[in-house]
Amino acid sequence: MSLYPSLEDMKVDQMAQAQANVAAAARSTVSSIAYPEHTEGGASAPPVNMAAVSALYPSLNEYMGLDLNEGSNNQVAVPQPNQVAQPQSSSAYPSAGVVAPITGNCVGVRRAEIKQGIRELTLCKDTKGVIGMRVKSINKGLFVAFVHKDSPAAMAGLRFGDQILQIDGDTVAGWDTDKAHKVFKNAPANNIKLAVRDRPFERTITMQKDSAGCVGFVFKDNKITSIVKDSSAARNGVLIDHHLVEVNGQNVVGLKEKEIRAIVEACGRTVTITVIPSFLYEHIVKSMGDSLIRKKMDHSIPEI
Repeated sequence: MSLYPSLEDMKVDQMAQAQANVAAAARSTVSSIAYPEHTEGGASAPPVNMAAVSALYPSLNEYMGLDLNEGSNNQVAVPQPNQVAQPQSSSAYPSAGVVAPITGNCVGVRRAEIKQGIRELTLCKDTKGVIGMRVKSINKGLFVAFVHKDSPAAMAGLRFGDQILQIDGDTVAGWDTDKAHKVFKNAPANNIKLAVRDRPFERTITMQKDSAGCVGFVFKDNKITSIVKDSSAARNGVLIDHHLVEVNGQNVVGLKEKEIRAIVEACGRTVTITVIPSFLYEHIVKSMGDSLIRKKMDHSIPEI
């Protein structure tokens, strides 16, 4: 089964394959005319109208509001009638079967990827004896609620919404917030081992800007409030009552609207957002002041 970063990737790949199939059938027909077999009564096959065959091809020059001409930022190879198109698999997606003819080798998509499985991290404390992280207990689980910029937690790659499963080999299921913070406070200065699952409450959505540079959703105070009809956001399943957590993998929690818009505008055609249901977001951040999140949250661009 093929996987596609966006609905546009899926549709363009399907259309490219349709073009390839028609082109292959046309070449086969031309070949049979060039080397006709003897038919009953000596009659030859009727000529093929190649113009009619070409008219069967779906046009990919402009699709779903996207400019796919050669001069665009993310180029899509549009098969000609005498060419067979092969689905383009991007090296950005090492998993087998992932096809991204539009998204391509997008760095932002790789930064935003939520990986399956558990990863182990080793933390230390800084010169002040802190890790630089706050956690929150939700549904008997422990989740990262705040990562201080330039802290050991930030350098280890922890992100807002990551779930901590173990601390120094102890399973944390059922721990409350106070107990977790006490354990971190009493932990040794070095070699603090964490088992972490990537952001289970969050999901990433990849979209494509239209010719006007829009992806099609409106947000206020990080909360998505409305979706534009027939936009890339609508096609790819963006929902209201969700909070923006990342844009192209960069944490935007606590940033002002104009700062988030600047990040979106600075993206190429492909924009990947990471979102979390608003009721969960509000539960995670309700015990922290806005100034703490806005001024001290880690907003660095993750390395890949």
